[in-house]
Amino acid sequence: MLKKLLSLIAAFLVLVTATAQKESFVHQGEFGLSAGAAHYFGDLNTKARLNRPKMAIGAFFRKQFGNYVALRVAANYAQLGYSDVYNTHNEYQLRRNLSFNTNVWELAVMGDFNFFRFEPGTLDYAFTPYVSIGVSAFSYDPYAYYQGQKVFLRPLGTEGQGLAGFDAPYGSMAFAIPFGVGIKYNINEKVNIGFEVIHRFTNTDYLDDVSNKYVDPALFPKLPDGSASLAELLSDRSGETGPDKIGFVNGVARQRGFPKQKDQFLTAQVTLSFNLSSYRCPTAN
Repeated sequence: MLKKLLSLIAAFLVLVTATAQKESFVHQGEFGLSAGAAHYFGDLNTKARLNRPKMAIGAFFRKQFGNYVALRVAANYAQLGYSDVYNTHNEYQLRRNLSFNTNVWELAVMGDFNFFRFEPGTLDYAFTPYVSIGVSAFSYDPYAYYQGQKVFLRPLGTEGQGLAGFDAPYGSMAFAIPFGVGIKYNINEKVNIGFEVIHRFTNTDYLDDVSNKYVDPALFPKLPDGSASLAELLSDRSGETGPDKIGFVNGVARQRGFPKQKDQFLTAQVTLSFNLSSYRCPTAN
């Protein structure tokens, strides 16, 4: 009889201990990695086509505040690029014949807001969609290829930057407002997987080195032998697609880009994260 009583008491204590641990479990946050694709939208991709994705990877730390709200710090790398050769629907853009690529390095701070309660290790609360919004700073440096050679565009001032009467050269840093949605699923108490799409509204129109009007080619300095400089050659590349250039005609500079609309880009990535947890000490009550 005594043995049965002791066994019953032991089983009860095990159950109470497990329950107490379950109730005192605290999800502190996550750290993880992301990988997927990035895409650019701007003066060379005015129709928001998703036909030229490039690589994107990242790492992040997410601090959890309860089951619904988190603060995320993320570092991301993305490749962006586009070319007028894809604008077959627009004859002017096709003749314009501009192109670019750039590497983007981004640091972001974002708030994540879960739709459902999220508790790792609990089957009932193992999945949630979420929305994210925040701010970020990123570096970029557009380049193009000319006669097989990689040429960085910003130092050239292809729209007259740095010349008398024109704007100063644009910087290599810009800011963005990232906004997006995602889903995540808790595989077990330690690991989560997810997928998210984050769109960036930037404050620059020069991700692609295209924004304003063409420049009178006579304003570009010539090389010592009197030939055209790279700035002049890469400012108006329409001569590579037709007999006449289209940028500066009869003393009038035509539109090269759309300065009233800033460039944008997005990433679509799979995420893998690892939970950081602790156990809250039980109170006397």
